[in-house]
Parts: sequence; structure tokens; C-alpha cells
Amino acid sequence: MLADIRYWENDAKEKHYAVPHFNVWNAEMLMGAMDAAEELRSPVIISFGSGFVGNTVFEDFCWMMESMAKKATVPTITHWDHGRSLDIVKNAYEHGMNSVMRDASAFDLEENIRLTKEVVDYFHPLGIPVEAELGHVGNETVYEEALASYKYTDPSQAAEFVARTGCDSLAVAIGNQHGVYTSEPKLNFEVVEKVRDAVSVPLVLHGASGIGDDDIRHAIRLGITKINIHTELCQAAMDAVRENANATFLELERAVRAAVKKRASEKIILFGSDGKA
Repeated sequence: MLADIRYWENDAKEKHYAVPHFNVWNAEMLMGAMDAAEELRSPVIISFGSGFVGNTVFEDFCWMMESMAKKATVPTITHWDHGRSLDIVKNAYEHGMNSVMRDASAFDLEENIRLTKEVVDYFHPLGIPVEAELGHVGNETVYEEALASYKYTDPSQAAEFVARTGCDSLAVAIGNQHGVYTSEPKLNFEVVEKVRDAVSVPLVLHGASGIGDDDIRHAIRLGITKINIHTELCQAAMDAVRENANATFLELERAVRAAVKKRASEKIILFGSDGKA
């Protein structure tokens, strides 16, 4: 069933779990993530973003995402991740996404507020929630280099940012990074605590692939209510490819789907969303 992300993020906030957000851009990833959510009775967010358009034509794949979301027996949100412009997130909405993120975190505070509010003002009358980002989650690079110039979320700006933009949820930058971590993640949990105390909207953790289980549990205890996973699904898929190198292509695809399901299931249990649907 197609679900409202606002309800489930707030439910997670109240009950101290996190809603799993899985970036999916092919059939095996999508079906594996949905298999896990269905089996474990978890709400789930299936998401696409601009980084995948070189692999998959979103305007075609989106209808498979929407169809599976509507037919699912668990609450399912279709989401556009890291929308870099109003036109991009408009296109996402027109192609079945019922939640969007406007990521203007690369800009200074005033421009981030202006660009985020532009999207909020457009989508709220349509009933579509908007996620934003304050600070800037690290890009895919050597982790130590990312930390050297890391743009942490400034808790003193959080209340103003949320009030002026009207965003529905807020992604925080606490030392997390997209892609593969080249050394152990060093998360600043004090930022999470201070932002949580400053705002009422749910908080989001990006770049969670590779963050240790204890840190994930701690982040949830502190108020993180949505956690994004992509890289670990890709790693699980590649492990399956290597392990089934001599299989037929049909067998290989089934193995990849099963591997994605297994990794997604592990994350659902870690996030505590199993049985919440």
C-alpha cells in the first residue's frame, strides 16, 4: 500500500525505531528490498535519485516502483533522493514519487533556505512532504579527506532552518558519508542530540552503509527516524555475482535478488522496524 512518509517517520520517532530507506534502481534491488519488507512486516521507503539515471531510465522504472508500492501489503513510500532542482523533483512527482528530498546543502544557509522553501511551497499544496538537508553529508571520496573539510550540521541554525523552510524532515551531517567508508566512521552524536532538541521534525541519517551496528542503534536512540542504505545493497549484489559466476543469467538474477533481500532484512531488524507495519 502506498503510504505517507510523515506518518511513519513520526511513528518511528515516537516508538524509537527507524524507517528503512533503500535506494533501488533495478528490478533485483527493488524486488529484494520489497521481499524483505513484506516478510518482516516493515514499513519501507523505496527511492531513486539522479545518480542512477546512467544505469536506469527513471521515467520507465518508476512505474514498477509505484506498482509494487501500491500492491504491497506493507506501507511503502516512493521517494526521490537528493533532488538538486525544483524541475527534478517535479519530474519525480509526475512519475509516481509521493515524497521528495530537496538537497540544497551545497549552498550557504540563506540559499539553502530559499531553494528548499521553493520546493516546500510548491509541494505542500499537493500534499507531498519534503525532506531537506542542513550541513552537507560527505560525498563519495576518501573518508579522511572528507572529514578534513566536513560541513557538520550547525545545531544553532536548525530551528531557524526548519521554521523558514517548512520542511517535513531534516537530514543531518554528523560525520556520515555517501559510498564506501575507507576508515571507521567517526560520528558526532552531540550534533544529533542538539538538533533533536531544537526541532520537532523527524531526523534522517544518510550514508549509513558501513556504519557499525552499535552506532546505528545509538543514533536511533537519540532520535534518528529514517536511515538511508544503498552501498551495502550493491555490495551484497556483487558478492552474489562473484559467488554465482558460473550460473546461468536467470539463476544469477535470482541469487542477486536473494542477496539484496538478506542484506535489507538485516537492516530492517537492526533499525527495529520489523513488525511495525
